[in-house]
Amino acid sequence: MLEELLKYDKEIFLLLNNLGTTTWDGFWMFITNKFSSVPIYLVLIFISFKQFGAKKTLVLVIAAIMMIVVTNGLADFFKYGIGRLRPCHDTDVSELMRLVKNSCGGKFGYFSAHASNSMAVAVFFSVVLKQKFKFIGLLLLIWAFFVGYSRIYIGVHFPLDVFSGMAIGLFFGWLFAKLHIFALLKLRL
Repeated sequence: MLEELLKYDKEIFLLLNNLGTTTWDGFWMFITNKFSSVPIYLVLIFISFKQFGAKKTLVLVIAAIMMIVVTNGLADFFKYGIGRLRPCHDTDVSELMRLVKNSCGGKFGYFSAHASNSMAVAVFFSVVLKQKFKFIGLLLLIWAFFVGYSRIYIGVHFPLDVFSGMAIGLFFGWLFAKLHIFALLKLRL
C-alpha cells in the first residue's frame, strides 16, 4: 500500500515538475525564495498593529514566531527521522526531472518546511484577522498553495512532501491562532 502510494507520488511529481518551462522558472524561483515572503509578513504585522495596537501585536508576533519554530523543528525531525530522499537525490526520478535550482538542498525532504510554514502563517492570520478582513484568508491560502507548488516545480519536493507539510501547517496555524486568542484573554489585553 505505502509502496504504491509512493509510486504514484513520484509519477505525479514527474508530471507536475515537467510541466515547467524556462519562461516560468524565474517566477517560481521568486515564489519559493523565503525572502520573497517578507513583504507579506510585514503587511500582516502592519494590519495587525492597526487592528489590535502594539501590545496585542507583540503577543501575535511572538505566537507566530513560536509557531514557525515548531513547524520548522517538526519538519527537520521528520526529514531526518523518516529519511525520504528529495526527488533530486532519488535515482528513480532524478534523471527524468527538471531541477530549477542550482542545488538540490539537503538529502531528505519529507515533509516540506516551506509548505508547512506558509500554510501555518496563512491559517494563523486568517483566523486572527477574520473578523475585519474576511478576504485575507483566501489570499493567504492562495499564496500558501503557490509556495507549496513551487517546491514541486523547482524539483526539491514530492507532492506528498508538500501536502503533508500543508496539512501540518494547517493544524499548527489553527492551534497557535487559538492559543494566541486564549493568551490575549488570560493577559486581558
